[in-house]
Amino acid sequence: MVQPFNWDLLQSFLAIARTGRLTLAAKRLGVDHSTLSRRLSALEGALGATLFERTMAGYALTTHGEHLLRHAESVESTVIALQSELADSRSTVSGAVRIGAPDGFGTAFLAPAVGRLSQAHPELDIQIVATPRNFSLSQREADIAITLSRPSHGRLHARLLTDYALGIFAAASRPDLWRDVAGAEDCAAKPFISYIDDMIFTPELDYLSSIARDITPRIRSSNLIAQYQATVAGAGLCVLPCFLAAGDSRLVRVLPDLQLTRSFWLLVHSDMRDLARIRVTADFIADEVRRAKSLFLPTSD
Repeated sequence: MVQPFNWDLLQSFLAIARTGRLTLAAKRLGVDHSTLSRRLSALEGALGATLFERTMAGYALTTHGEHLLRHAESVESTVIALQSELADSRSTVSGAVRIGAPDGFGTAFLAPAVGRLSQAHPELDIQIVATPRNFSLSQREADIAITLSRPSHGRLHARLLTDYALGIFAAASRPDLWRDVAGAEDCAAKPFISYIDDMIFTPELDYLSSIARDITPRIRSSNLIAQYQATVAGAGLCVLPCFLAAGDSRLVRVLPDLQLTRSFWLLVHSDMRDLARIRVTADFIADEVRRAKSLFLPTSD
């Protein structure tokens, strides 16, 4: 006879399926490795089926596991919808919200603002992952993701937050870096700071060729904040977002008529968008960005 199993077991299964690692799934669920292992054994015992192949690369779904995944995600969607309905019946917004954002946006803009959200909703557990990478909402790596492009597929709801301007900046204390730069072609003769080519996580950050073909960076980093600090220290010229650099008196704008424009998008999974904690957080971010329009587009009216 098939034994009954509970929602905790399905959540555990989903976490392992999405991460492919028992230790990583346990960390995501906030339980220890042995507890998660017992839950998986209990679920496989209840179903009378092996759900994962244990390999050197991690946990891979078996045919039975792939079949269960479809049903488990359907159950998860139902539970999320129920949580949303129950949350709307209460006045308090609570629970954890993980926001995945590029390092510049997450560190320079969102982190200073998010205290206002916490004060308005003290039972909200706000987590900011400010890392230069893409986040998978379907794998539940984040509840809300800030990206530089609109996704072309997936069950995702996308909202355009804002366009933002970028320019070339240099340390004000190093006039030798910028005083004789009369045109974009002059940048190739100067030390430049930029991204590591094979670690650019989205093509929207590959913009040196839009300035001049012959620019070869001497200093590279996968992290925008590291590039910013190197620029402030006088290490070279660098393309930086104006919301990060324009207000810093230690920097000067080189070739101010040369401007690049990119966009920030806010993404949530379609199953999650109506949850009160997700909706409130997403609306807060959108409102903060809207109020700071002149910061992101300093030349706009």
